[in-house]
Amino acid sequence: MTSLRQLGSSDLQVFPLALGGNVFGWTADEAQSFAVLDAYTEAGGNFVDTADAYSAWVPGNEGGESETVIGKWLASRPGRSDVVVATNVGAHPSYKGLSAATIKAAAEESLRRLGRDHIDLYYTHFDDETVPVEEIITTLDELVKAGKVREIAASNISPERLRASLDFSEREGLARYVALQPHYNLVSRDTYEGALQDTAARAGLAAVPYFALASGFLTGKYRPGAPVESARAQSAGKYLESERGQNVLAALDRVAQAHDAQIATVALAWLASRPTVVAPIASARTVEQLPALTAVADLRLTEGELADLTEASA
Repeated sequence: MTSLRQLGSSDLQVFPLALGGNVFGWTADEAQSFAVLDAYTEAGGNFVDTADAYSAWVPGNEGGESETVIGKWLASRPGRSDVVVATNVGAHPSYKGLSAATIKAAAEESLRRLGRDHIDLYYTHFDDETVPVEEIITTLDELVKAGKVREIAASNISPERLRASLDFSEREGLARYVALQPHYNLVSRDTYEGALQDTAARAGLAAVPYFALASGFLTGKYRPGAPVESARAQSAGKYLESERGQNVLAALDRVAQAHDAQIATVALAWLASRPTVVAPIASARTVEQLPALTAVADLRLTEGELADLTEASA
């Protein structure tokens, strides 16, 4: 049985890999999504990450498709009420920004789609600097006091606004962020390391990084001269052109070979070992893609291997 990790200062205990729900209702239809969710929870997973905006970018979709799929799955699997569901507010086309009215209305819609009376972890998807942090925190605190949200968190926020939010929560005795969802992986370190990571560390926040596999680049399937059929091939392919990308792939190959492990598992294990990181987020479109992700729970890299990867990615 894989040991769960505590999410920051909260009471939430989560599997060391959060299953990304961005593909549900997009590249994975309902049946595929249910199969992936079943396989993830059967492997010990209990932490599903989504957003009310998923997948509004797809022609014909309006946002909320992923939450709807997860809600239907939860309704058909009564034994899965212990799954920690995280969702995001602020980027849905009909509920953009973080005004008090927007957050409250969007939360009701998310609860309706998820078929639950509470959201376990509620992130602000993108900070809205037109709204004072005092208004955002006060609104989120009201949702917590009403029992509609258990814990609050932030994503895509500056160190300054994060600090101001935490200070306000502490000063007023209101709900306080327990987690941060940064863009962070082996080929994108400056998106988190530095002031943002330092702020999170000082405040005891849990980091739950997105793009943990760099849009699939860190699975190792993108190689010079090897075409890949994927909705994200263009964004992942660009890492191949950089010296860092090639160095990282070479280091991943070395470590993966030593452990007889998948390259994706090694990339996630490096990320899971980083200061503040509790559970990287990665998504699987098919059940076959899942074992390489959930295996991060059991892969232990040596100090030398971690140092090798860190150096290659510098």
